[in-house]
Amino acid sequence: MPKIVIAIDGYSSCGKSTTAKAVAARMGYGYIDTGAMYRAVTLFFLQERVSFSNQKEVESALERIHITFNFNARVGKNETCLNGLNVEEEIRKMYISNLVSEVSAIPEVRWAMVAQQQKMGRRRGVVMDGRDIGTKVFPDAEVKVFMTAETYIRARRRQQELLAKGEMVNLDDIVKNIEKRDLIDTTRAESPLVQAPEAILLDTSHMTIEEQVDWVIELADRRLAEIHRTKTKKIAG
Repeated sequence: MPKIVIAIDGYSSCGKSTTAKAVAARMGYGYIDTGAMYRAVTLFFLQERVSFSNQKEVESALERIHITFNFNARVGKNETCLNGLNVEEEIRKMYISNLVSEVSAIPEVRWAMVAQQQKMGRRRGVVMDGRDIGTKVFPDAEVKVFMTAETYIRARRRQQELLAKGEMVNLDDIVKNIEKRDLIDTTRAESPLVQAPEAILLDTSHMTIEEQVDWVIELADRRLAEIHRTKTKKIAG
């Protein structure tokens, strides 16, 4: 079977990353967490006190950012490293969530991250989730999924994630954060969050992660079967 790109776009806290990781594991594909990349950039900008509105400062900072994903055998997953330092836990904190959409909207940041993401997935055989994977990063992805879910359900999911890490945040504050991120993500000038014409809509409001994973796997299997049939016909013809 040929290797394909599976692009999963959508709103925050819909289960994109968790689903994408599981799909990649079951298919034996690589997984690229683009959201973590933007979170790492946000962390670096804060650490270096980079002004988000200063183009020269932003460009200079981007030249000093190197993001990698290292597999942690103990926890069985890839973790985000910023300039060689594991920042997986730090980038998931609420103060990063409050600013990541603002940083992601900076054109220079998006150009730099998209270039890295395209390089990571150029050999295909990857599952990538984010906001513009099917529209900007890999517009030729063989499988495109667009995830959504009800706002309060997303907020409760996010709250549970934070609680599991010992961070207590008021639900209303999380709702406000999600609504703010949605507004920035969908209205920014550079690569806004939109559903690609070919993307299949998946509302995860009342789905378990297992159901989401099975749904995407079934969609990928159908697409792979179509590709296989088309190639077989060409060879036979």
